[in-house]
Amino acid sequence: MRFASPWFLLLLILLVPLIYFEFRKRYSAIVFSDISFLKSTGLRGKVMHHLPAFLNMLVLILFAVSLARPQEGRVYEEIETRGVDILLCLDISTSMRAEDFQPKNRLHVAKERAKEFIEKRKGDRIGLVVFAADALTQCPLTLDHLVLKNLMDYVDFGLLEDGTAIGAGLATAVNRLKNSRAQQKTIILLTDGVNNRGEIDPASAAKIAQAFGIRVYCIGVGTKGLVPYPVDHQVFGRTYTQVEIDFDMDILNEIANITGGHAFLASDAAALRTTYEEIDKMEPTTFKMIQHTVHDDKAADFMRVAVLLFLGNMVFSFVFLRRLP
Repeated sequence: MRFASPWFLLLLILLVPLIYFEFRKRYSAIVFSDISFLKSTGLRGKVMHHLPAFLNMLVLILFAVSLARPQEGRVYEEIETRGVDILLCLDISTSMRAEDFQPKNRLHVAKERAKEFIEKRKGDRIGLVVFAADALTQCPLTLDHLVLKNLMDYVDFGLLEDGTAIGAGLATAVNRLKNSRAQQKTIILLTDGVNNRGEIDPASAAKIAQAFGIRVYCIGVGTKGLVPYPVDHQVFGRTYTQVEIDFDMDILNEIANITGGHAFLASDAAALRTTYEEIDKMEPTTFKMIQHTVHDDKAADFMRVAVLLFLGNMVFSFVFLRRLP
């Protein structure tokens, strides 16, 4: 909050003589034979006695503030970017339900770590592709990271038929990036499975990415060996069983080598956070942020209240607090 014409606040100095004369003035006295009924008014009578003067002072304050033109500012950020175009490619097959990333499953933790990464990349356009048996563009490239994170909240199991089509997911991400004019184009591919669906194999998709100058960082998530996996029963509710989920780290290394990227293994939530931090360092971004402040004038709001109080005080004084001459 700021004041466009703060000198009008000097009118508040008038409050000093108003207060002084209110408490110093003497009133004419009328002789009554019995004044016992006046004693029952007590504190209430004193408050009502000074109420009109108090309301007049409040009106003066509101008028002074209104004339000083209070303004409320809103800050807008304009980003001039020469950043990186990034496509997040996220596996949403049912194997991501495994809960070795306690206390949540792999998909939940992967989304949370991705959001943390997005918050750091203010100058980059970022999009999201999800894949299972097929691939789907959840969000095209955008600088509106709030929208992207909101759309990421809707990513869940069941959006696509179950399976793991790593090649199809990567190819879809490449298709979204191929026409980008950014100096750097990057895909971050996260999966916990073995390619078992789709019409294009991961290596071929990686070669297409290489042809368009797209670097791919691969993240294999999960713990080797037996992991807790939820099973929902209509009668017994949710129970857990120990299963072994294989994922092909070799193909992730191959994709990274073909495209000039890097492959990571994240066996827990902390390792996944570290992985995103490493990628953040490997793909520096350059941008300039310009802030604009737009001010809304609030003077009319104060003036309306002042006028209403002034009129109300006049009615109150003539009807309820009439004084004898």
